[in-house]
Order: sequence, then C-alpha cells, then structure tokens
Amino acid sequence: MSANGQDSSHEEAHTGPIKNPKQLLLASFYAFVLPIFVIIGLVYYVTSSSKPQSESENAEKAVASRIQKVGFVEIRDANRPLKSGEEVFKAQCSACHLTGAAGAPKFQDAAAWAARNATGYDALLNSALKGKNAMGPQGGGDFSDVEIGRAVVYMANAGGAKFEEPKAPAAPAADAAAAPASAAAK
Repeated sequence: MSANGQDSSHEEAHTGPIKNPKQLLLASFYAFVLPIFVIIGLVYYVTSSSKPQSESENAEKAVASRIQKVGFVEIRDANRPLKSGEEVFKAQCSACHLTGAAGAPKFQDAAAWAARNATGYDALLNSALKGKNAMGPQGGGDFSDVEIGRAVVYMANAGGAKFEEPKAPAAPAADAAAAPASAAAK
C-alpha cells in the first residue's frame, strides 16, 4: 500500500494523452495549423476548375451578354395568322392538362371541368391569362390573348362546355375605314 493511501494505477487513469511539452506542441499544430492548410487546399481545388478565358473568340459578345439589361423588347409579326385552340393546347397546355399534373383538370374529363365551366368563359380566360394555383400566367408569352382564349375554349368544350371560340380582333385599318363610312351614312 502506498504512503498516502491511494493506488498509483488509479492516478494514471485520470491523466490525459499529452505527457510532455513536445506532445503539446504537436497537438496544437495538428489542431490549429493543419486545418488551415486543409481549408486552403479545398478552396484551391474548388476555384481551379476551368473557366472561359476573356480572350475568347467572341469576347465582345460575352461582355455584351454579361452587361445586358434585365428586360428587353421583342418585336413579333402582328399580322401572322392566329393559331387554333388545338395548336395552342398542344404547344402550351398539354404538358399539365393531359396528365393532370399539379392539380390541373385533365383534358376531356367532364367531372373535373364541370365546376370550372360553370364559372363561365371570362373567369376561365382570366385564370389562364393571370395564372391560378400552380398554373403560371399564360398571357404575354408566345401566344396572344385571343389564342390563349381559343385554347381555353378548346379544353372547356372537350370537358362538356358549349363556349364559342373567340374571333380574331378586327384590323385597325378596317375600323378606320368603317368609321368615315358610318359617319357619312348618318
């Protein structure tokens, strides 16, 4: 038995892994300096991927695309023939309305379209142009409001409605010619 009344094996059980100053120095190095080098290495690895060079063949085009404005004006042919409701449906609406994705009423499903058809053509057109629930707004895209209206009528009529297809708007030249003729008739 020891002089102080304690067992020496009990005392060794409570000591840490660092027994001398050299071990303390190595532990400090590995705990603080080594992670810094690991982080620097990771940053270098991530940022060293290939990047387009500024002296590429289309440097002017690359600069112009980086500094372009957020919005732009696109001029389209206003005199192009209007698409039918079926054409617009196949191009714009079929992705969701054929499968019923995101809660869209399926094409030719009279039960799903009954409540919607009861609201009337104007409400359906407004929902299509401005968006509703998961459906994004269709107005202002590749198709005119009249073409979107034709697609709405095509889908609603396939679901049991009896809506009349919207007609193309009258040409401004025809309206201007008709106004003097009606004024002369009075």
